Amino acid sequence: MEILKAIFYQPLYNGLILIYNFIPGHDLGIAIILLTLLIRFVLYPLNSLSIRSQKALQDIQPKIKQVQKEFANNKEQQAKELLKLYKEHKVNPFSSCLPLLIQLPFLIALFSVFKTGITDTAFAGLYSFVGRPEAINYISFGFLDISKASPILAIAAAGLQFWQTRMLMHSKVPHPKSDGKDEGKDEAFAATMNKQMMYIAPVMTIVIGWSLPSGLMVYWTVSTIFSIIQQYIVFKRHAKEQAAAVSS
Repeated sequence: MEILKAIFYQPLYNGLILIYNFIPGHDLGIAIILLTLLIRFVLYPLNSLSIRSQKALQDIQPKIKQVQKEFANNKEQQAKELLKLYKEHKVNPFSSCLPLLIQLPFLIALFSVFKTGITDTAFAGLYSFVGRPEAINYISFGFLDISKASPILAIAAAGLQFWQTRMLMHSKVPHPKSDGKDEGKDEAFAATMNKQMMYIAPVMTIVIGWSLPSGLMVYWTVSTIFSIIQQYIVFKRHAKEQAAAVSS
């Protein structure tokens, strides 16, 4: 825990206070937004890799289904053919999970910062080059108390998460119609699960975010907006690359 605190909590805490000190009027909400953008720009390459991997996996889904159907009775050969398919299309099915795992410690550390860190008694954890503020002003943007929960922000974050998931699902390539009943059932089941997750995840965001400090929900909201923009950029670039490959 001490190692995680030194690697994640203290840098984020000191970074937040450092930004807070330099902002005219000392607005903690703006400091959180700037810190969020800094984190997302640092993680931009990994997140782009994750989005590209998800898109590439969607593009080759028909071929994956074909391999699964052709080698349904030979799981070992099926695994070999799938690995060959991934290698051929330069797709890593596990790369989409890496950014999520990396972001989790950031989220936990930020939760600790907003829950216990931004108090007058916590300034002992500041680095020597970070000025200690006389006090923390929790009122941000002139109306929002960063230290208290904000149901409106929780709903906003959930709505943005729904939009992001819907955007990803609508980018899927259409699958060819199946001629097998079992495969058709699998496709229908997968589609149903995806649609359910599109609604369940935002609901969970509201449930979890309803009682969290609004500072964390500001991070969550800004981070989701950043993800939507990044997703759009990656999708557009991917479409151009595909069009160039087809024309050549």
